[in-house]
Amino acid sequence: MHIDFHSHVKISKKSAFHPDYFEQMIEEAKLNGLDAICLTEHFNTICFFDVYDYLDAHYPYIDDYYEVKGFKVFPGMEVDVKEGGHTLVIGQRQSIRTIREQLEPYTTKGHFLSIDQLNEWVKANNCLFIGAHFYRESTPLIHLTDQQLQYFDALDLNGKDLFSYDMANYQAKLTDVAHRLNLPIVGGSDTHHFLQYGVIYNTLHDVVTIEALKDAVINHQVQVIIDPSLPVRVKGATVAKKYLKRLVEVTA
Repeated sequence: MHIDFHSHVKISKKSAFHPDYFEQMIEEAKLNGLDAICLTEHFNTICFFDVYDYLDAHYPYIDDYYEVKGFKVFPGMEVDVKEGGHTLVIGQRQSIRTIREQLEPYTTKGHFLSIDQLNEWVKANNCLFIGAHFYRESTPLIHLTDQQLQYFDALDLNGKDLFSYDMANYQAKLTDVAHRLNLPIVGGSDTHHFLQYGVIYNTLHDVVTIEALKDAVINHQVQVIIDPSLPVRVKGATVAKKYLKRLVEVTA
């Protein structure tokens, strides 16, 4: 199974959810060789629940994923924490809804939830917990203590960061900290635009539950694949997103 652990289906946090855009994203993900994504939309995007309301209304929920025309969509979200940095929470659909409802008072900068409290909610709901774009200058996780970093089940090797920074050096730095913490690394495109699907993905045996997905991750049974076209495709997606974002945020 080929899966992307970090994926968005809205062009930006300030844009509305557009079903046609979602359908195109999934179709392009399939065409780029993926079998599944973890849908990690920002928890403080406008109308967050519109995404899951649409999925519930239009696609069957089988085991722990939405079956979208033969493609698996595992529920999740990307959550900012008070200490700075972003996290990925991936779980059963009710778990994601429950945690998101708990997060309602904590959606604005200056009022984000602490990593310690979020970890308690994540563990109570048996979710997969991933530290996102660890060394990104705007939202780093490097200032967390080792004890807090151990909350994570894995660290995110992020497609955008591999483009933005020196790829070999960035990957080596993340590998060093992952080895120190004895944490696995998983790949995520972090895409908001379909051009970016497939630039980085993961191979593992076929899974249909969050428990099985989490077990594969924590037992280091996931192999990260970086496509040689990553720099060109991420740049293309970045430019396309920039102009599309202006359009949808004005007209939404």
